[in-house]
Amino acid sequence: MAEARLAASLWVAAYLARLGLANIPAYVTGRGDDTAGAVAVKCARLDSTAQLWMREWDFDTDTRPWVAVENGSEREVDAAIARQRARDPDLWVIEIESRDGTTLLDQDGLF
Repeated sequence: MAEARLAASLWVAAYLARLGLANIPAYVTGRGDDTAGAVAVKCARLDSTAQLWMREWDFDTDTRPWVAVENGSEREVDAAIARQRARDPDLWVIEIESRDGTTLLDQDGLF
């Protein structure tokens, strides 16, 4: 039996609330499918650099951890997001602003 999954729109709303409680500015810059859309998180470090985080399947541990799939200038990360959205129009994109790169994606208990 397939594992139950949280609807993407609910996950996004909860993540934005958690970021807000931590005083980390966040914006939805790409709205995906409410139910089954994947989520990408862009972390802009406010120095013209950024990282793009996405969940990827780890077959060794049978988990889906958050992985930094792109790291570089904001322009490069934005281009990577555009390529992802061209392939997957259901993709949610959340942009956060964090000088030190804090995303809260690595904290235990975060979905």
